[in-house]
Amino acid sequence: MQQLVQQLSTGKPMLVETSQPLYDAKSVLVRTRYSAISPGTESATVRSARKSLIGKALERPQDVRATLELLKKQGLTQTYRAVTKRLDSDSPLGYSCSGVVVGVGNQAREFHVGQRVACAGVGYANHAEYVSVPVNLCVPLENHAQLKYAAYNTLGAIALQGTRQADLRLGESCVVIGLGAIGVLTALILRASGVRVLGLDVKASTVERVKSLGINAFCRCDRSIEGEVARLTDGYGADAVIIAASAQDEDPIQFAGRLARQRGRVVVLGDVPTGFDRNPDYYPKELELRMSCSYGPGRYDPDYEEHGHDYPHAYARWTENRNMRAFQHLIASGQLNLESFTTHLVPFAKAPDAYKTILERKEPFLGVLLDYEWDEEAFIHELADQVDLASQVAYDPPVTEASNQNEETPPRRGSRMFLAGSGATGSLVRAVKYSFIGAGSYAQGSLLPNLPKGIQFTRYAVATHSGLSARRAKSKFKFERCDLTPDQILDKEESDAVIIATRHDSHAEYLIRALQHGLSVFLEKPLCLALEEYVAVARQFELSPNQYVMVGYNRRYSRLATTLKEQMTTDPCVINYRVNAGAIPRKHWSQDRLVGGGRILGEACHFIDLTTYLAGSLPVSVRAQALPDPQSLNDVVVAQIRFENRSLATIHYLSNGSSALEKERIEVFQSGASAVIENFHTLRYYSPQGRVKRLRCRDKGQKQMLYAFLNAVSRDLPAAHEEILRVWLATYAVEESLRSGREVALI
Repeated sequence: MQQLVQQLSTGKPMLVETSQPLYDAKSVLVRTRYSAISPGTESATVRSARKSLIGKALERPQDVRATLELLKKQGLTQTYRAVTKRLDSDSPLGYSCSGVVVGVGNQAREFHVGQRVACAGVGYANHAEYVSVPVNLCVPLENHAQLKYAAYNTLGAIALQGTRQADLRLGESCVVIGLGAIGVLTALILRASGVRVLGLDVKASTVERVKSLGINAFCRCDRSIEGEVARLTDGYGADAVIIAASAQDEDPIQFAGRLARQRGRVVVLGDVPTGFDRNPDYYPKELELRMSCSYGPGRYDPDYEEHGHDYPHAYARWTENRNMRAFQHLIASGQLNLESFTTHLVPFAKAPDAYKTILERKEPFLGVLLDYEWDEEAFIHELADQVDLASQVAYDPPVTEASNQNEETPPRRGSRMFLAGSGATGSLVRAVKYSFIGAGSYAQGSLLPNLPKGIQFTRYAVATHSGLSARRAKSKFKFERCDLTPDQILDKEESDAVIIATRHDSHAEYLIRALQHGLSVFLEKPLCLALEEYVAVARQFELSPNQYVMVGYNRRYSRLATTLKEQMTTDPCVINYRVNAGAIPRKHWSQDRLVGGGRILGEACHFIDLTTYLAGSLPVSVRAQALPDPQSLNDVVVAQIRFENRSLATIHYLSNGSSALEKERIEVFQSGASAVIENFHTLRYYSPQGRVKRLRCRDKGQKQMLYAFLNAVSRDLPAAHEEILRVWLATYAVEESLRSGREVALI
């Protein structure tokens, strides 16, 4: 399919070929008929991307601070990769569209294939031929609904939320400052609800365009504005002023205070500074200043937008989804006529030209739609004739046990063989063709750049949820294909192995399916999130004893860890591991128990694995304690681990420390000797020799880990399934111990 994107380094809008997006159980897949350009928001995005690096830095000082912090914590190499990855990526454009449903998740019960819908959301309702949208960002339309005007879905919901914040009644008055697309929609909605409206804008051409829609409008430079507001309101002033403008100075908010009546309301809908003098208007008039947050309650809440959890109707009457439905009802009932509002209808194939029109401002515009130019009636009839209703349901991951299958182990897929090694003692290995699923920030920063090179390792296909990152990964890291879905990679016969770096909630499903299809698997940590998933994975390991599996515990492959391990004996040891992890916001996906599993399952597994490697023995029991936490994040934890060989490890996982302190410090005590690894940069031996090993840059072992995986697959080496399972059990036991307050035995 084709999608409209902009290059973040240049800001150039362009159409690119990419794969269809995936949809999950609480999402729908939609074929786009029309999408609406938000002239203000999207043109600002493009202009920002077109600035120089210095211009970008001046515009976003918070990003500069974050980059400097990353440089301090991760070093130059990782920071450079992160910055270049961001600048080289293609960013999707658009967040409002309409179309026809072609795929339905099994928990999206309100929708069906062939249904007309309107969609919203940055990163979801993009300018693309197909979009995947969560249920709470999608609204069903009536059969006679016009998809052309339904495409203004997001813009209309934003405008409607602004009017709700103004809290106006029939017959009251409102001034709308800023007559761009959202400002005009705001004025049209207010007029439809019986509110007396006056619009203001700094451009005379815009004012004339708005007047043609029947809205009373004035230019900001017109000195008669205050008199007109007084005439409109019998001398009292406007009941509310809605600021839908974008400005760098405080004029809009100061002027709004002058136009509002005593105890009136000023609503900030646009991007304007909110600093103001409380005199002479805000303080003596007792004005109320309100912010309008995008489309309404639910915005920026992952539970609502991503997981489909609605707010109770009685306590949140107008959520973002209900605002969208109300806006669509205004259109369907004829109360809101958007025919004249639509000034440009541009074929999708010429979408970059539409942005040129908006950026150059050589002609007036309001509503700008992209037309994907296909016959929706014929398409819906074709769907009704051909769709298999069973295919509407998205794949349900197995969570209790592996699906029934023949007990015979699936054959290895690779067949090409050659000698590798030193001289005549080389060993027979096979070439490995592998694929990659998931190309998010970590994958692009730490995994993809470290993939080993060589004639025995062939990069076949890369797949992601959106397709854009897959396209970039294919180009930058030289994969053969990016047009396959994860399902197609797992089901087809072209690959011998797969590297899975998706979000944590998909790990168990993808691992089991890959093993069932005869693939060897590198799985980014964690192994899984729930005990029932663990049982299913363990069962699949029994059915796939000869397939190599590695979990992405990279620290055991770091140069300092392997160097230290070589010097250790088989005697029991004591390990102290301090992790200054830092705080992560509660709303980050990794804190979501259903998606990321929380920080213990999602990250602390790294440190349990490294202590297992250094101890040279499997963990047998865990006891953990945590600081009291009203949010129950469990990210200030001390865990004690006992191993089969009587070694002991204590892991301090801390989110309440200073960012100025290094992240990781590992102390090992054994047989009269001690050693310390400081943040994977320095290894110090406290022994008669007293050696110190320093690296030029921090090494956490990603490169060595990936080579070890592909090398093991090529040589048909056995996987340490028991160790993988025991490390996950020990990680799970940390949380179980926190719940019970007791030591948890693993065997």
